[in-house]
Order: sequence, then C-alpha cells, then structure tokens
Amino acid sequence: MERRSFLRGAVVGTSAAAFGFTLWQGAASAAPAQPGAGPYGALGAADANGIQLPAGFTSRVIARSGQKVGSTSYTWHNAPDGGACFTDGTGWIYVSNSEINPSGGAGAVRFDSSGAITGAYRILSNTRQNCAGGKTPWNTWLSCEEVSLGYVYEADPYGVNAAVQRPAMGRFKHEAAAADPVRRAVYLTEDETSGCLYRFLPTTWGNLSSGTLQVLVAGSGTSGSFSWANVPDPDGSPTATRNQVSGAKKFNGGEGCHYANDTVWFTTKGDNRLWELDLTSNTYSLAYDDSLVTGGSAPLTGVDNVTGAASGDLFVAEDGGNMEICVITPSDVVAPFLRITGQSGSEICGPAFSPDGRRLYFSSQRGTSGSSSGGITYEVTGPFRA
Repeated sequence: MERRSFLRGAVVGTSAAAFGFTLWQGAASAAPAQPGAGPYGALGAADANGIQLPAGFTSRVIARSGQKVGSTSYTWHNAPDGGACFTDGTGWIYVSNSEINPSGGAGAVRFDSSGAITGAYRILSNTRQNCAGGKTPWNTWLSCEEVSLGYVYEADPYGVNAAVQRPAMGRFKHEAAAADPVRRAVYLTEDETSGCLYRFLPTTWGNLSSGTLQVLVAGSGTSGSFSWANVPDPDGSPTATRNQVSGAKKFNGGEGCHYANDTVWFTTKGDNRLWELDLTSNTYSLAYDDSLVTGGSAPLTGVDNVTGAASGDLFVAEDGGNMEICVITPSDVVAPFLRITGQSGSEICGPAFSPDGRRLYFSSQRGTSGSSSGGITYEVTGPFRA
C-alpha cells in the first residue's frame, strides 16, 4: 500500500513551489523503515573534528560552551539542545536552546551569505531546562521547558523583541513543537513515560496568547484512527494535562516533532519509535521502530530530535546510540548520515538546515567533557539532495 507519497521536508509555513521542488512520489510500503544503502553512501574516516561523513561533505565547529562565538563577545551556552534556522536578509540565523536548570534560555548565531559568523547573542534568559522547540511560520522560535509544569516561550531569533511566556499552550513537561499552517495548529510532544501528543489551536493564527489546547485520543495499538479532545485545564494543576481526558493516547517519552505536507512525525525515546500522523485521513502509524528491523542490527537507536530536508528525507538525531544522525528516505530506507566519534557520553541535538538546504547545523550536548559545559555546535556542508 502506498503510504508516504508526499514530501516530508518542506520548511514550515513555506510552499514547495517557493523552493523549486515538487512532491516526492516515494515507493513507500505500509511497514516501518528498514536498513539499506543510504542516498549519500558509506561514512568515511573521522575528520579533524571527529565526525565521520559521506564523501563530499565537510564539517566545522561553530561554537563551544563557555567560549566566545567566533570573533563576537557572546559566550556560547552550556548544554546546547533544540535548534532551528531563520532567513536573515541574504544570510541566516541558527537558534539553539540551553538545557540547563536553572538559567536555561536560548542563544543565536548570525551568518552572512557566505556562511561567515557575523554575530551571536542571547534571545531568551532565566527559564528552565529548555530542551527542544519549534519554528513558527511568522519567524519566531518556540522554546520548550522540559520540567514539570513547564512553559513554552516565544522568542525572537533576530534579538529585537523580548521573549514572551505562552501559558495558553499548556503547562507540562514540554519537549518539541511543530507548526501546521494549513490547520493553524501547533503540535506539542511531552517527555513523560506516559506522555501525550497535543495540539494548540490559537484563537488568532500568528498570536499564541490565547487558544485551545487539545490532546490526541486513540486506541492502544501502533496504528489506527485518532481524534482530538479539549484539555479542560491547560495549566496542569492539580491534575496533569495528560490525565485529564479519558482515552488520551499515551506515548513513551515524546521527543522531536516535525510537520510537512499534512503529516506530523514525532519520536518517542522510551521505545525508539518514529510515529507518523496522516492529518488528511486522521490515522497514525509507525514510520520506524528499532525492534521491527529485520535482517541485521538497527542503525537508529536513542531517537531524539527530527527535522526534514527539501528532498523529503527525514534526519533523526540520536541521544546515545552510536552518536549518529540517521536519514530516513521517502522510500522507507534508514541509514547513518554522520557519526560523531569519541563522545559516547553525549547526545546529538538541534539538527536544522540553513534556508538554502546546503548546510546542516547540530550540537553534541556534552561533547568534550561529558558534562553540560562541554557542548559543541557544528555545521556540515555538502551536496544535500534537493
């Protein structure tokens, strides 16, 4: 059965036509993705930065925790986590969360059209354990607190406007967010062993100050139909949001979340799964499950942040595992894209593509020392599929 015959990787809020690519008609099957030869070939030997990459790709270090970013006066934050890229004139900006508690927050690095670093600065401060988040179609960054009764904060990646707390989006152990401009919804994952998947429907699209928080309702299986139900008390007190609606589907440790073309993909770390919501048919299924891999060992374990490329490929970062970012193609092949060596005590966070799709940014959260002060943020450049 053809199940994923659409583009996975469109940038949120931007049409495929604007990027000059068409829908990918993948030869997808009903089964979850399986290991195979990746579109970029085998990984080569580790480079000077300790990263194994396919032929034609190179890496550089953008920032290190506790050190000045490039020639700027800004000190990069500890424990870099979720991230996203934003267009900035002829250049772009990469935003990164800080998953420490207290302090947390988020910082940003500005690049010119050649990729040179031209600035770095703080965009969010005095929050708690900011893990992942998501980009909005109106070019703000949703930074999510991964703590009990945590908030979502809306921050300005350009560093002009002050960040704003968004309590209407619910108070729970937030992880990631993904905006859907078609249904005017923001999908939210919850990092609990019995967490839920939510969506927030703003009263006015583009304004997150008020709206309705809903939770996904479905059966206990790994596929089927789903619906949405209103969460009566989004502030989560005295009853947690995940326990307020009968029939709310439980997920084991919600992590990364990505929207493209009427589909939401999100990961659950407790069972190493990538889930797929088809928003046109209101059905859900497994896009990847390491326990269902046949004919060899699973190449992707410790699933975490997920992003999409213009080609329709999904890029999934590992928390642990082999410290890899793996690619899942529209034809349901999963393979390593890169591997960080010598950092087994860390995790990969914040994968995000530059607006032109030629550069991939990500961080090793505890790279050099196994602690939050050892974070390293990287850029990989190369012939990504268009």
